[in-house]
Amino acid sequence: MARGIARAASFGGRATAAGWFSYRRITVAVCLANLVVALLVLRSLTSFAPGPKRVEVVQYTEEQIRRVEESIRIRREAEPVELVQAVKKLQKVFAREEKRRKELPLELKLRVSYELVGRLNKLGDNGSAIQQREALESWRVETLKDAKSASTQNSSNLGLSSEEARLLKRALEFNWHGLLEDIGLWISPEVPHTEHDDKPENEPEEEIIAGPPLHPQCNTELHADYGGAAVRWGLTHHKESAADCCQACLDQARNAKPGELKCNIWVYCPSEFGCYSPDKYEHKHQECWLKQADQPKLNFKDKYSESYRDSHPRAPVVVPWMSGVTSA
Repeated sequence: MARGIARAASFGGRATAAGWFSYRRITVAVCLANLVVALLVLRSLTSFAPGPKRVEVVQYTEEQIRRVEESIRIRREAEPVELVQAVKKLQKVFAREEKRRKELPLELKLRVSYELVGRLNKLGDNGSAIQQREALESWRVETLKDAKSASTQNSSNLGLSSEEARLLKRALEFNWHGLLEDIGLWISPEVPHTEHDDKPENEPEEEIIAGPPLHPQCNTELHADYGGAAVRWGLTHHKESAADCCQACLDQARNAKPGELKCNIWVYCPSEFGCYSPDKYEHKHQECWLKQADQPKLNFKDKYSESYRDSHPRAPVVVPWMSGVTSA
């Protein structure tokens, strides 16, 4: 019996301990602990939150207020009132024109384009821009007259209904250029160009000489061929320009040794196609002949005579050479 009482006591103690540490009580305790922690964290965050800002009222002096009012008055006076009013008027005009302009139906646009192309084809390929514009303007006037009659008498040469005639009449009157753009027709403007010849009569035209400008000592003569004893043969003596050829003549005369011929005539071939000469050689572009003569004489000047060309069929009309007698 004593054993039974001891066992009952032991079982009763275990049951009491299990009742105090059940899963439900442990869960409630954990939730309470989390709630306490959350409240502590929330309090710590709210304790550092900034308080409401104080609104500072700025007091301006009478002088500052007067300056602000003066500034506002100056800005208002500086506003371009007339310009603003003009822009508003233009905006109203554009809005009115936009309302007046109504898109033509595609079928009517195609009909107009066929009519315009047919009118231009009648001019042919040689028609000028002015003739083309005149033809289009003539068609516009005729069609506008027809559209006006169609809108009042319900009869049109183009077979237009009263609504189509009204739309076409409005487009031809107020939006002709826009209609041409819509159908893809553009004619380039023809700018008149008049050449003014301000040169005096009988004044020879100035020819352009390639290369650097020639020195006054060169005494350059275009379309001229001087004779003389050869100091340097041009067949093997080429220069980039007439100025270089003349400078070569001046340098040779300056550096000539005693007893040598001193150059006082230079002859240059400026033509890319070569220069004619009655001898047997083929004279090419940039040939530079250095010559000497006590009394320089011209072989040819400006043009070859007809009698010379009759006896020399290869001779051109104009003398291709350019020459000069240097002045030391």
